[in-house]
Amino acid sequence: MAVWEGMTDQPRDRTDESLIALRRILRATELYSRNLAQASGLTPAQLRVLQLLARNGGSATPKALAETMGVAQATVTTLVDKIVSRGMATRMRSETDRRQTNVILEEAGREAVKAAPDALQQRYVRAFEQLKDWEQMQLLASLERVAAMLDADEMDAAPVLTTGEIKSTP
Repeated sequence: MAVWEGMTDQPRDRTDESLIALRRILRATELYSRNLAQASGLTPAQLRVLQLLARNGGSATPKALAETMGVAQATVTTLVDKIVSRGMATRMRSETDRRQTNVILEEAGREAVKAAPDALQQRYVRAFEQLKDWEQMQLLASLERVAAMLDADEMDAAPVLTTGEIKSTP
């Protein structure tokens, strides 16, 4: 614990400790994003789209992806554009409803999902789900409060631990 000029030997106050904890979270997400980009050339949000397609039998509508991820359909469109341009997925008109387009996972997308490092949010989910119900509720309330304190409680965000805009591409 540091002692700064003009301060007592008291440990850092809670404000500093909370800022340090936030910074550690931000750094962890930045490092994960960098490692994922180096390993697969994908952003965490792009990987999440591929994972959802794989989990859904290799196909989903942009609307279903957006609802599952908790983001706007325009955000999913941008993410799908990128993975389609890389040959990891294709768009195909629905045979049952010609107005609807399906996103189809290609072999390159399946391989990217298999090869990707363990997602940061998956580690978080495993640890979070091990908590008691009251601990989960307390943590969720605290995180929602932090988001509100940062005027971020209404931002478009998916359950993907990453920094920057969700639409960003490497």
